[in-house]
Amino acid sequence: MQGSAPPTRHRLGGRILLAVVVAYAVGFLVFVATLPKAEPGGVRADGIVALTGGAERLDAATALFESGVGKRLLITGVHATTTKPALKILTHGGRRFDCCADLGFQATNTHGNAAEAAQWAQAHGYRSLIVVTAAYHMPRSLTEFSAQMPHVKLIAYPVTSMNIDVHAWWRSPVAFSVLQWEYAKYLGSIALTSLFPPRPADAATRDNRSDSV
Repeated sequence: MQGSAPPTRHRLGGRILLAVVVAYAVGFLVFVATLPKAEPGGVRADGIVALTGGAERLDAATALFESGVGKRLLITGVHATTTKPALKILTHGGRRFDCCADLGFQATNTHGNAAEAAQWAQAHGYRSLIVVTAAYHMPRSLTEFSAQMPHVKLIAYPVTSMNIDVHAWWRSPVAFSVLQWEYAKYLGSIALTSLFPPRPADAATRDNRSDSV
């Protein structure tokens, strides 16, 4: 009787592992299938936030901003040595870029982007933001942004990334690898923001004001 216990435990462990693998695979397929497919038209919001990580993201955000959308533009995650005039040239910015584009140098990852954007939005009193990033990066970005800014309306503005075809990923080892890694980080973001929800920027500011009275 006792000798049959280890095989039973092994079978149970194998079933659990199989269930985890199947759940992960199904979740990945749903993740890829539901990625935003195109930049939406006619979008309006108080501000625009562009996440660094590809020239196409900054080009799209700047073009949208120069067309008259949003009151200000924040580019978050900018390298410390990058200057605004240089970035203006790279993104084909115009007059609005000169007056109303802000650069954020503190963020080094998506969580930092969200925190930086939350502080910026709170400082300007914005209640709606257009988030510009790669399509495959959008789910994780919105998860982090929503956690930092639960009362701010977020509008996704996905951008197609060069050399990464998210809609024919099975044909490209590079696209498959990028999407797998992004999906894993997306799951991590969901877990962390659920277990350790960040303190919203507006709440922190209210507390600071109370302390200073």
